[in-house]
Amino acid sequence: MEGHGQLVSFIWSVADLLRGDYKQSEYGRVILPLTVLRRLDCVLEATKPAVLDAVRRQGHRPNPDPILRRAAGDLGFYNTSKLDFRRLLDDPQQIAGALREYVAAFSPGAAETLLKFNFDEQITRLDEADLLYLVVGKFADIDLHPDAVSNQQMGYVFEELIRRFSEQSNETAGHHFTPREVIRLMVDLLFAGDGTQLRTKGIVKTVYDPACGTGGMLSIAEEYLRDLNPAGHLAVFGQELNPESYAICRSDMMLKGQHDQNIAFGNTLTRDQHDRRFDYMLSNPPFGVEWKKIEAEVKNERDTLGHAGRFGAGLPRINDGSFLFLQHMISKMKPADEGGSRIAIVFNGSPLFTGAAGSGESEIRRWIIERDWLDAVVALPDQLFYNTGISTYIWIVTNAKVQTRRGRVQLIDAREQWEKMPKSLGEKRKRIPEAAIAEITHWYEDLAETETSKVFDNEVFGFRRVTVERPLRLRVDMTGARARLDALNGKLGGEVLAAVREAVARVDIPANASTADATSRITKALPKLPAAKRKLVLSAFLLRDPDGATVLDGKGRPEPDPDLRDQESIPLVENVEDYVAREVLAFAPDAWVDDAKTVVGYEIPLTRYFYKYVEPRPLEEIDAEIDEVEQEILRLLGEVRG
Repeated sequence: MEGHGQLVSFIWSVADLLRGDYKQSEYGRVILPLTVLRRLDCVLEATKPAVLDAVRRQGHRPNPDPILRRAAGDLGFYNTSKLDFRRLLDDPQQIAGALREYVAAFSPGAAETLLKFNFDEQITRLDEADLLYLVVGKFADIDLHPDAVSNQQMGYVFEELIRRFSEQSNETAGHHFTPREVIRLMVDLLFAGDGTQLRTKGIVKTVYDPACGTGGMLSIAEEYLRDLNPAGHLAVFGQELNPESYAICRSDMMLKGQHDQNIAFGNTLTRDQHDRRFDYMLSNPPFGVEWKKIEAEVKNERDTLGHAGRFGAGLPRINDGSFLFLQHMISKMKPADEGGSRIAIVFNGSPLFTGAAGSGESEIRRWIIERDWLDAVVALPDQLFYNTGISTYIWIVTNAKVQTRRGRVQLIDAREQWEKMPKSLGEKRKRIPEAAIAEITHWYEDLAETETSKVFDNEVFGFRRVTVERPLRLRVDMTGARARLDALNGKLGGEVLAAVREAVARVDIPANASTADATSRITKALPKLPAAKRKLVLSAFLLRDPDGATVLDGKGRPEPDPDLRDQESIPLVENVEDYVAREVLAFAPDAWVDDAKTVVGYEIPLTRYFYKYVEPRPLEEIDAEIDEVEQEILRLLGEVRG
């Protein structure tokens, strides 16, 4: 928007005063809260006399907040101090105390937001460096009055400042800041297909981010609807654990005229503060971060509430809690008969395939896919984020699929849709260009079947993990039995071993005795032993032999040999009997499947579906290249000797 770039540059110029006393990564701790303060100061200018008059009339009555809010009009916040930015400069020697008094005089919501900036520490630091008066004076010269800077323009200014500071602080940017182009793609995918409805005049929708960071996703979603339909309204909601990120996000909402009370502080997974459901949800939760600190609370909810709570489907492994956020978001979906909800969430590769059948991750995938909630997964280029170069994926989850998408999941390979950054920012070396965002969204909207977009039935991602058993086959071997018994001394103990030897010495086992007969004779002769030790003793006489006799249990059924036990993953779309006949019985005719141990699992091996075979170079070409390198080495050695 015209003018907002100049305004950002002017505010940014305050950094020149901080250079030397602050590191670049610390500039935002001063400039962001002061930008908020100056904007609020300008916004409150018109209502300040009415608020001060209401303060005088209220005196010391309890809870004056409602009356003071009414005096402030529709703003939702106020300040009861007689000071403003200009009057803060009246006494340079007392500016630190005056600024603290001014900040403390804000209404509760605004005061809490400013508190989370930990701005009091910066007041002390700036004052001790003799910078406070200069910095406040610089901001007093910035006109942020709504007549000069609209809410929309102010939002752009604040977003640009947030982006700059996030890029300056690469070590933490990945935790609190998602690259703008990734958010744009997520928002486009989230709203894709809803264009007609979203253009309805006066439409009101809600969007929610349970790990909202500095609010980038909420801002871009709100911007999308505003551009699409100026007569529509997208109410934004969020929650954030990091105090400074929460303060930035809530401030951003205040500056844009949004209901900043909709941004809550605290841990979403243990203290959800939004008891409602939403039309749209999007998030980039912390992935690869363990959740051990909240393990007891999460497990308690799972155990006591089951599917009536958020985590009934299962729990991921302790070192990656990202699936917990998706389950939380699913619990916030509106019922399908009320229009349902759509979710866009960024994950690393772990939620796609980590965890064997029956594990927490597999059960969560199964729960989502069998309910036909997984709509699409988009593989993104690597090196997109500031603090990690790993591959990431956008999941689209909804309980409101259109007819053509029901019972199906679309996989999109966008790993090559990138351009190189002019300058690396931490681990971020790539970005997704505008044209690529439009193309990926087009693939999604068209439910395309191409080299980069494939559509599968839900069942394709499911499999049965079956246990294949083979019979235990043993033969009687008296030769060397004594030596094998002696080898068990450490496990049996000297006294037991002596008693066993004496007992077995009296046993007469015919040369042609069956395994069952030999086992029976030895067992009857043995002294009373625990089952485990009795089994050890028998192992000295009965050896595994593929040509030996099959051992039967008490009901005449073959006993399985644990050493020959195997497992097979059989796709749900394939008949188990046909698979076993082809892949197992053809090689082991005596095998069988223990149905009691069969477990259903789900995984999404996305990259496997987009694998492209690359033919290796001819050996002649490789040999020629090696010869060329060898000759070059010999030439260089000759120059050294010469």
